[in-house]
Amino acid sequence: MEETINPVYQELTRTGHKAGKRTVCITGHKNPDTDSICSALAYTYFKQQLQGPDGPKKYLACRAGAVSGETQYVLDYFHFQQPLYIDNIGTRVKDMEIHRTPGVNRKISVKDAWNLMKTQNVVTLPVTGEKNRLEGVITINDIAKSYMDENDAGIVAVAKTPYRNILQTLEAEMVVGNPDTDFDSGKVIIAAANPDVMENYINEGDMVILGNRYESQLMAILAGAGCIVVCLGAAVSRTIQHMAQEHGTAVIVSPLDTYTVARLINQAMPVDFFMKSDGLVTFRMSDYTDQIREIMSKKRYRDFPILDKHGSYIGMISRRNLLGVRKRELILVDHNEVSQAVDNVDNAEILEIIDHHRLGTLQTMNPVFFRNQPVGCTATIIYQMYHEYGIDIPKEIAGLLCSAILSDTLVFRSPTCTAVDRAAAEELAQTAGIQIEPFAKAMFAAGSDLRSKTDDEIFYTDFKTFDTEEITIGIGQITSMSEEELHEIRERMKPFIEKAYEEKGLDLAFFMLTDIIEETTTMLCYGNKAEMIVKDAFDVPVEENVAVMKGVVSRKKQVVPGIMAALAREAEET
Repeated sequence: MEETINPVYQELTRTGHKAGKRTVCITGHKNPDTDSICSALAYTYFKQQLQGPDGPKKYLACRAGAVSGETQYVLDYFHFQQPLYIDNIGTRVKDMEIHRTPGVNRKISVKDAWNLMKTQNVVTLPVTGEKNRLEGVITINDIAKSYMDENDAGIVAVAKTPYRNILQTLEAEMVVGNPDTDFDSGKVIIAAANPDVMENYINEGDMVILGNRYESQLMAILAGAGCIVVCLGAAVSRTIQHMAQEHGTAVIVSPLDTYTVARLINQAMPVDFFMKSDGLVTFRMSDYTDQIREIMSKKRYRDFPILDKHGSYIGMISRRNLLGVRKRELILVDHNEVSQAVDNVDNAEILEIIDHHRLGTLQTMNPVFFRNQPVGCTATIIYQMYHEYGIDIPKEIAGLLCSAILSDTLVFRSPTCTAVDRAAAEELAQTAGIQIEPFAKAMFAAGSDLRSKTDDEIFYTDFKTFDTEEITIGIGQITSMSEEELHEIRERMKPFIEKAYEEKGLDLAFFMLTDIIEETTTMLCYGNKAEMIVKDAFDVPVEENVAVMKGVVSRKKQVVPGIMAALAREAEET
């Protein structure tokens, strides 16, 4: 068989990638069979053709479990790749409105951070470094604390405040010194007293805020001040500049008055002195909102940083964003039971359901398009929809739909098969260019290679759970054309069914080994009164949890109704 991907599949995966389109996932049930996978692919193509290339949606075929050998044979035959695997349809962080607040450098001033918060209308700023790596966050509360709670005159030096921050904050000019260095020792004092008094207060490295008094400037330099800030834009004499250079004292001239300079100097400190960097609560784009909701509720932070898979900063979210998150859109094919659906289906926006099973437990918040027909296969319904809407069925799509019908109806042997199914399959086979009997034989043979699979893989190949008001029932099924193979698998499944019963928390567990040629099912059962229920439902003897049921091949139309009826009778008698 060729390994190339057919043009229909290429169009199916390419259509709808235009920016801004919402993705609608189309998926079958867990432990998908051939109908579930093929119907998802065929209905995806149908929806895309129906809306056209400029439609508002991007439709994406998905699967909620592993692909069986039978289904893989069909995909390979018609040159399709497996649909995208999804195990949870819940909303993720990427579905939320993310505030793209730009990251700031850790050395920007508190004043600049405050101004950014005002202009961007945010209360939290991310602090980022090389390759946009998150280094911390600073909040409006952190800034308030820096201004209100810090009374230490040495705090500006402890924070290693860059002189460039000081110059910018004080609207100043450095006439002596290197603006690319930091003020990192000493305290900040105001030279308000006489020079001979201030001499006793100035220590080496201090920053002295003063006016245009020559004596005060000289005294501060001789006392070893690290920097003098001359206010009101007063000129600094050449003698003072020369003395400052000789003593290593920086000289800054600000047009602001002494009071304003003293008030603003703390705002020059870098944000990294106040930012939070340890124990940051961050989320990834792939995190589910139901998981982060509880974490956010337990933290007092208003905003939380979002990182990409490489750990680089993307943006911020808040609790408020959880309220407006848009649910992921979903179309279900071949099922309408919560227990069979992808996880978190209750938190998705279901748009459509196309199915041929009994009505299940699934509920929706809004009315949906729900098409349910008593036919043998979901693919038959989708085939009808193609004709109803006048959409041509490509050869490859016809092959998928035909394969699904042959699989679900056991090549028309199942009691679920209707005349509509047979007619659809025969027309689709012609379009796909296949002969029904030889193709079906090869397809089933591919799915019957069970000996090489693990017990777990065999049991859950086609396993579904059904909930009643009081109990949960699990029913698995495999089909084969080989009586010898089925006998071997039966011996392996007899001890495994007990394990599955415990793992899934079932009240009743059943496993069907169906011989397609003989149209006979060997039933394994486990659970309280399981043997009695099988005996009552099908009027067959049960020995050591095993029953042989001739003429029984359909789980949907024969086994499930029979078990439910037996349970109802048992309930009436108790």
